[in-house]
Amino acid sequence: MIMWRYAVAMLILASPVWAQNSPGPTLASVLKKGYVACAVAPAVPGFSAIDSKGEFHGLDTDICRAVAAAIFGGASHARFVPTAGGQRLPSLQSGQVDLVVDVLTQTQTREAANGLLFTGVSFYDGQGFLVRRSTGLRQAKDLDGASVCVTAGSTSELNLADWAAANHLKISPVIFERTDEAREAYNAGRCDTYSTDSSQLAAIATVMKDPENQMILPDIISKEPLGPAVRQGDDQWYEIVKWTLNALIEAEELGITRGNVEEKLTSPNAAAKRLLGVTGDFGRFMALDNKWAFNAIKEVGNYGEMFDRTLGAGGVLKLPRGKNALWSQGGLMYSAPIR
Repeated sequence: MIMWRYAVAMLILASPVWAQNSPGPTLASVLKKGYVACAVAPAVPGFSAIDSKGEFHGLDTDICRAVAAAIFGGASHARFVPTAGGQRLPSLQSGQVDLVVDVLTQTQTREAANGLLFTGVSFYDGQGFLVRRSTGLRQAKDLDGASVCVTAGSTSELNLADWAAANHLKISPVIFERTDEAREAYNAGRCDTYSTDSSQLAAIATVMKDPENQMILPDIISKEPLGPAVRQGDDQWYEIVKWTLNALIEAEELGITRGNVEEKLTSPNAAAKRLLGVTGDFGRFMALDNKWAFNAIKEVGNYGEMFDRTLGAGGVLKLPRGKNALWSQGGLMYSAPIR
C-alpha cells in the first residue's frame, strides 16, 4: 500500500497538470501593457549603450529582447529603462520594471535580503583596475595610497574595501552614483584608477580622451557572475526568463542560429525538436506559445551570436570568449536541458 501511494504521488508530481498554463501576475501585466520593461545600464558599451539613432545595443539589451520575443513573438516588445547602479534593485522591487539586465552581479544578499531571484549567468566576469600607462603602475598592489573611482551600490565598491583590507593597502575610494559619472571623473584625472568589472573596463578604455594611454592591470580581485534578476514570488516569470536564457545557450550547443532556425524545424535531432517547439509542450507549461524559444532565437540568435556582435569580434571590445565559451570548448557556459 505504501509503495502504491508513493508511485501515485510521483506520477502526480511528474504530470504536466502541475504546470501553470495561465498567465501569472507578472506575465499578465506584461501582456496587458504589451511590452517587457528592463532596467539596463545607461552607457556600458558591449552590454547596454545607445547609438546615434537612439537605439540600444549590447548583450544585456539582447537578453531583454529575447524574453520579449519568447512572449510576444517579436523583439520590438522590449522596453529599456536606463537605471543608475543604486536604483537597479529598487526599480525592480517597486514594479517599475519587470526584470533587471544591468551588468548585475549575483550575490547572496541581493537574493536573500532584497527579494530577488537570479535566473542564470549570462556573463562570467571579474573586477579589475584601469590605469594610465604613464603612471608606471603594473600590478594592483602598486595602488597603495591611490584614489579609486567606483560606483555606489555596486559589488565593486564592496570588493575594493575587502581587497584593500586583505592586502593591507590604503585606498581612497571616490564614489559616484552613476557609472558614467565615475568614468568621466577618471577621464578628468580625479582618480588614479577606475575599478569595476574587467569587461566594462575594456569598454571604458575605448572612450577615454587618451585610449592609447589606458591599460587594465592583470590582477582580478573578485568573481562577478552577471545575470538577469526578477522579483521573488512569481515562479512562472522566473521560469520564463531563466529558460529563455538557457534556450539561447542550448541553441549554440545544438548549432541552431538565427539564420538556420527555420530549417532546423525539420531536424531529426530530438533536443532540437523540443527546443523549437516541434515536440512537447515546453512553452505551454509557462503559458507561452510552444515556439517561444524558436521566436527568441529567430529574433536575436543564439548566445554565441549575441556575444560575437556585442562583445566579441563584431563589437567594439573584441573580447575573447574565455570563460564565456561553451563548456564543450573550454568555457563555463552550460545549458540545463529542455526536456
